[in-house]
Amino acid sequence: MSTTSSAQSLGDVRRKSEKGSSVRSVREKKRYKREECNGQFRQLKEYMRTHTGEKPYRCEECRKQFSRLGHLEEHIRTHTGEKPYKCEECSKPFSKLCNLKTHMRTHTGEKPYKCEECSSRFSQLDALKNHLRTHTGEKPYRCEECNKQFSRLGDLKTHMRTHTGEKPYICEECSRQFNQLGHLKTHMRTHTGEKPYACVECSRQFSELGHLNKHMRTHTGEKPYKCEECSRQFSLFHHLKTHMRTHTGEKPYTCEGCSRQFSELGNLKTHKRTHTGEKPYRCDECSRQFSRLYSLKKHIETHRTELVEV
Repeated sequence: MSTTSSAQSLGDVRRKSEKGSSVRSVREKKRYKREECNGQFRQLKEYMRTHTGEKPYRCEECRKQFSRLGHLEEHIRTHTGEKPYKCEECSKPFSKLCNLKTHMRTHTGEKPYKCEECSSRFSQLDALKNHLRTHTGEKPYRCEECNKQFSRLGDLKTHMRTHTGEKPYICEECSRQFNQLGHLKTHMRTHTGEKPYACVECSRQFSELGHLNKHMRTHTGEKPYKCEECSRQFSLFHHLKTHMRTHTGEKPYTCEGCSRQFSELGNLKTHKRTHTGEKPYRCDECSRQFSRLYSLKKHIETHRTELVEV
């Protein structure tokens, strides 16, 4: 074979190879564009379901339907208990990636959501939305039993237990039940003796923040509860309620022994001792006993008078 014919043959091979490569390249580009187009088309189809309401994906466990396959897959984990996303800091698992991302902010301290009214920051968008209602006064969640309204769905759910009587939180020490987790935590301190709230004035400690706030009024003299009848003021709300009975004449506490009625529970308890003969107050000086604390205090004065005379 001549050199010329060999060169022509080699050129033909190269041209055929280049043509084949060009064809493959075109095919790959078309396939890529087709895949890209299919992906965009799937996204468009899923988006259109927000308008049509179509939900073609059904859970075989509970028959709930979804517009997206991914949403169905996430939902199925509520049945299987699968939690494939794990926090690398504390190993807490999650069923959804978005929940893990939100959780990670408890470690990083990130708070990307800012209130434009007061500049408070939040790690979750829902927390910001709930907070904004403290500014707008919006209460979109209504109790169907009593029409009371709430700014947060969680508060409505907790409130509903006052109607249903549900008490899902149980004390492991005494089996007492509570309708709120916070109430159980507070109750547990009666077993542990924990008193995390201390008065800065006298260092007295309390198991509940509300009790500390009430105690602080003994130092500040604040009396925020005012009687609308006579303008008398009180530091505690239940003192105002008791006082109001002097105006209304209400006596809700009845003695089972003689049917006598009282406006205060304490007065009923004191009265009952006239029937039982109980005398719980003892004088340390002479061991004499009394049914009322007031009577003991008056009696102690007689000992002090004797000391002065001596």
